[in-house]
Amino acid sequence: MVRDQLGDCPDPRVVAAMAELPRHWFVPAEIAAHAYDDCALAIGAEQTISQPRVVASMLAALHLAPGMTVLDVGAGSGYAATLIARLIAPGAVVAVERQKALVPATTQLLARIAPQVRLVHGDGLAGYAPGAPYDAVHVACACEVLPAALIAQLRAGARMVLPLGPHGGTQRLTALTCTTSGVEHDELGAVLFVPALPGTAE
Repeated sequence: MVRDQLGDCPDPRVVAAMAELPRHWFVPAEIAAHAYDDCALAIGAEQTISQPRVVASMLAALHLAPGMTVLDVGAGSGYAATLIARLIAPGAVVAVERQKALVPATTQLLARIAPQVRLVHGDGLAGYAPGAPYDAVHVACACEVLPAALIAQLRAGARMVLPLGPHGGTQRLTALTCTTSGVEHDELGAVLFVPALPGTAE
């Protein structure tokens, strides 16, 4: 995976973290043999774990550093949240997942391998105000418009990376930087993510 998929990642810390973390821990046992393939994989509840090169691109674009406070929206099986926790240790991660069906297994896994991650069942588009402001926000679901609640929870100088574009179509992976004069945008390429939906799913 590292040799074939992460060669273009500009952050060697991200590459090292992904090389050290077993990805098959985060996918259903019946597809564990495909955990390192260059594709997104279904993890249940119509959700996916993103392909490795996209995860690497997003985490590198966040400019993660030790001691940060980070929000992870669309936690899924906890893969990105665990990587973030390792990259920002001894910082704090709040991970939000709207699909209640995914929460028990992810909670158990994170308790074993990344206890510093706080997993919340909630509306990811609303963020998690009690943990704000955040130094970085990672959004693993496609937003058709910029989510105002998430932008409001960014610290000055913070970064957010998200897929921006239509549900069911190609989105643009976008990095935002919160400045004193507004929000700056950088596009990182075309992607295809599951939709960001309001509310929670029981």
